[in-house]
Amino acid sequence: MSKDQNKMSKANKVLPQGEDLGGAKREYNFTVYTENQIGLLNRIAIIFSRRKINIESLNTSPSEIESIHRFNIVIHETEDVVRKLARQIEKQVEVLKVYFNTNEDVIWQELALYKVPTDNIAEKASVERLLRQYGARAVVIRKDYTVFETTGHREETDALIEVLQPFGLIEFVRSARVAIIKGSSGFNVKLREFERTEPAPDVVENEYLNKRGDIFTM
Repeated sequence: MSKDQNKMSKANKVLPQGEDLGGAKREYNFTVYTENQIGLLNRIAIIFSRRKINIESLNTSPSEIESIHRFNIVIHETEDVVRKLARQIEKQVEVLKVYFNTNEDVIWQELALYKVPTDNIAEKASVERLLRQYGARAVVIRKDYTVFETTGHREETDALIEVLQPFGLIEFVRSARVAIIKGSSGFNVKLREFERTEPAPDVVENEYLNKRGDIFTM
């Protein structure tokens, strides 16, 4: 085989499913455990904006550990860039731990609300069929409009938009993504292990505390 033919063979090589050369962009989910401090969200957002990386979804909420908050951040980038971002985020004093995973490694959902004219829905569509087919439910029913709610992946909530557009969709809103890591035993376990291996130093009582009258008397 000639050198030119060999180059063409390598260029046309099909990578096995799930394998890439480190340069292919894909969707990644960051899970960030932090202390609940004012200004932290802004500093984390700046880490992405400085690199001109768009945040596709961002959600903050309490975590399974009291007083510890959890950020779920979704971006579309290469694994190399994601690793560097994770290291930068972990440098923040209030950040305890950062995980990043592909969509295959997490269980995730988004919530969506759809507002449509009640008259149109009642006359032109079977509400029961819509609820069954798309897993939606009516959360508000008024004379002038009805609000449906559904949860699912992006393509599932997008599909219901297309269905409701012909019936005069008035408003649509979708929440940020919430995600659970499939293979994680929970940050709570890791935190307890750290506390066992790195216990806080014992509090030493000040031996002069009860003698302050003698010490500070001129």
